[in-house]
This record gives sequence, structure tokens and C-alpha cells, in this order.
Amino acid sequence: MALTEPIHHAELIGLGWSSFFGDQVGVEEASLVPVRIAHVHRARMSGQSIMGAVNLTLPANSFTADYAVGDFVLAEPGDFLVRRRLDRTSLLTRRMGDGSTQLSGANIDTLFIVTSCNGDFNVPRLDRYLAMAGQAEIAPVLVLTKADTANDAAPFLAQAAELARDLPVVVVDPRRPDALAKLQTWFGLGRTVALTGSSGVGKSTLVNTLAASGGGTAQLTGAIRAHDSTGRHTTTARSLHPVEGGGWVLDSPGIRTVHLGDVADGLDVVFAEIIELATQCKFSDCTHSHEPSCAVLSALARGGIDPERFSRWRKLHDENTAARAPKRGRR
Repeated sequence: MALTEPIHHAELIGLGWSSFFGDQVGVEEASLVPVRIAHVHRARMSGQSIMGAVNLTLPANSFTADYAVGDFVLAEPGDFLVRRRLDRTSLLTRRMGDGSTQLSGANIDTLFIVTSCNGDFNVPRLDRYLAMAGQAEIAPVLVLTKADTANDAAPFLAQAAELARDLPVVVVDPRRPDALAKLQTWFGLGRTVALTGSSGVGKSTLVNTLAASGGGTAQLTGAIRAHDSTGRHTTTARSLHPVEGGGWVLDSPGIRTVHLGDVADGLDVVFAEIIELATQCKFSDCTHSHEPSCAVLSALARGGIDPERFSRWRKLHDENTAARAPKRGRR
């Protein structure tokens, strides 16, 4: 039997709670307190409950790396000892350079991919962010900053529009209060938005603006180097902040290099037009490189696919295939 009373509590719903989580709680766990993890540090965690902010106690043989910001856990009402983590509606992960996986955030509704109208705008890297979002089944939104500092922002907007089918693109000045109004569509009671992007593009400034009236803790911000548009890493840990009018924003450290893991489904979403053509190939195992009657190569030859876009897909597809391949150990 599932927990029923807290699901109707407005404050709990405001944390992002829904029947998806309530249905997981058995009657024997009715005395436990649902807590949403708001901060994960190296050796400790804190969260939000209907009683406000709480410090969580980790159970024996448990590590903070097992939890993600945005997770819901059930904890004892006294010392807030974590008893169980509930299943997630979504999980955003990041593959590290050593092949390990880092949990970036959980139970996220929308991913704001933040980039700026300068040297940081990098189409191949944005493809990777979009693949991450697609794999996690999180709706992406491209947020462009610093359009006011660009001599001509039109080329950036044109490239952004071609990144993926039906991708929302919003231009904001993270320092202005109207940034929330421009992004309000993706917020609301219990809705969670995560931010990702390189350092120096205005992510932390945007978090400060969004959370300023919502009681959030201000994030440090840093300057960027003019010669290469590179910023300093000012956010060092993932954190969840309330947003005025309802909802949550999840900030994370800047990422300049996105290593792909098993994101085949995510690539299919980003390059949907290529995948749709692939279903028309003569051979089901077509590699789209040399086979006869390849619908993808035929479309490429007649100009139905942008060659640069096909090249980017090919590179990411091959990288993803290599990442999924089992590693051979030494004898």
C-alpha cells in the first residue's frame, strides 16, 4: 500500500513530489519523512522537506556518490537517517574521462543548455549536450547569453535553430530580472530545471537571478578570459535552488569536455532526420559508409542531408559505439 497523505500536501508537491514517488512508499514506511536532496558534498548531504532544510545522515556502507541532487529519499524523522532512495523519473549522468559515470542530477523535467554568443558557441559540443538530454529523456532548451556583446548575434541564432528538430532557443541576459519571465514557461509548482554548459557563459549568474526572490543561496560568479571566452569554474558542487513562482533550478560545475557513453538513443533524437532515413536502407545492419542502396548516402549525395551535420553524426556515432564496446583485459 502506498503513502497517501503527503501526496496532498502542497509543500511536498512543491518539492516535486508526485504519485510516481508516493506509489513507491509502503504502509510500513508511512512514518518516514520524504526529503529531496538539495546539496551533495564529498562526505555529507542536505535536503528540503516540508519542515524546511535538513541535514541528512548517510547509512553505513553508503556514499554520497550513490545519490544525485534532486533525488527523493525517505529518512527517519529524528536524525534524518536515510533509509531508502526512491526510483527516479529521470537521471542526468556525465561520463568522465576515465570511463566512470558521475550523477549530475535526478528527477529533472527540463535541461537548459547554456552557451554564449562568442567563442564558447561550439556546435559539436552542443550536439553532445543534446545527446545527453535525449538519452535521459529530458526536454532540452538552448539558452543563449551575451547576445548584446556580439557584433552580430544572427549567425548564432541560425546555427542554434539547426541543432535539433523543434529545439526551443531563448536569448536572455542572465543579469536582468526579466530572465525569469522569458524562461517561466519551464518552471512552475514542483517543476525542476537543470543548467549545464561551459564555465563563463553565465550559468551561475542566471541561477542567482532565477533564485534571487525564491530564497536560494547565491552562487559565486567569475570573469571570463577575453582572448578565448573561457571562464573560471566558480560552481564546484551541484545544488538545488527554489525559484520565484514555483519550481527548482539545479546548477552544476561548468563542463567544457563532454565524453559520450551509451547514448545511442540520445543521438537518434538529436539527428532524427538521419535516423528516419536509415530505416529505408536496403540492409538492416547498414553502416551508412559504403553499402549499396543506402538511403542515408543517397540523401547525402542529392543534398537532402547537410554534409557537415552528417559528419558530426558520424563522429559521435563512432565515438559512442567505441565507448559501448567491451574493453579487452590483459591475459
